[in-house]
Amino acid sequence: MAKKKNTKEPNEMSFLDHLEELRWHLIRSTTAVVIIGLIAFIFSRFIFDDIIFAPSLMDFPTYKFFCRAATYIGIESDFCKDELPFTIQSRQMSGQFSADIWTAIWVGFIVGFPYILYELWKFISPGLYEKERKNSKGFIFIASFLFFLGVLFGYYIVAPLSINFLGSYQVSKLVTNQFDLDSYIGTVRSAVIACGILFELPIIIFFLTKIGLVTPEILKKYRKIALVVVLIVSAVITPPDVASQIIVAIPVLILYQVSIYISSFVLKREAKKERKLKKNVKPG
Repeated sequence: MAKKKNTKEPNEMSFLDHLEELRWHLIRSTTAVVIIGLIAFIFSRFIFDDIIFAPSLMDFPTYKFFCRAATYIGIESDFCKDELPFTIQSRQMSGQFSADIWTAIWVGFIVGFPYILYELWKFISPGLYEKERKNSKGFIFIASFLFFLGVLFGYYIVAPLSINFLGSYQVSKLVTNQFDLDSYIGTVRSAVIACGILFELPIIIFFLTKIGLVTPEILKKYRKIALVVVLIVSAVITPPDVASQIIVAIPVLILYQVSIYISSFVLKREAKKERKLKKNVKPG
């Protein structure tokens, strides 16, 4: 049996030792988020003007793309308007300052996500065997890549679709849309974070398969239920129109299918290891 390479074996550590270890990983992760957040706070004008408020302007790349597509097809589109019919306001004395602080913290979390994963991995990896650690070397890179891919998808697809639809929606021409600053930022933030987490599905399935909670057969069996769940999640994080929900649902369903292949690959690899182990074990 392979030996675990630790300065102190996990089975020799008490529950309080594990808590102490976890505490320091959390402290380092939090420190990284705070440091990145402070840098984000310094450059808050750029973050707000050029990133957060960019989807509220009609020169945003997503609007231009859909406008060109609609023009090419020969149909009218709301994406070709000169400006969105809403204004953003702050109605509380500390509203803008609070928004600045919390936005800096969320930027710290998003940018520092790979380091947070690294600290999480350092806490988990001592409990793994040497071969398991080697086979999982790409965990931080792949998980970070999927997260940032989801963040970009949320920012360039989900957020502008939500802002364009909700910002243009009116029950009557007598009612004008004047959104509170927190409401607008919350829409962008939820779209970005939710998509970043959704895109971690293959990683989650990988580990659930490793511990035996998920198999390809289970994933295939509940594919229809997963489709309903994906559509519900899409409805929550997008405006209530079918087109936006489909745009969000498609990549998630693709990730679900990829997760089935990943689960199958993990099981085949585990079965291969068991056959190899049995082959190397000499009888009597």
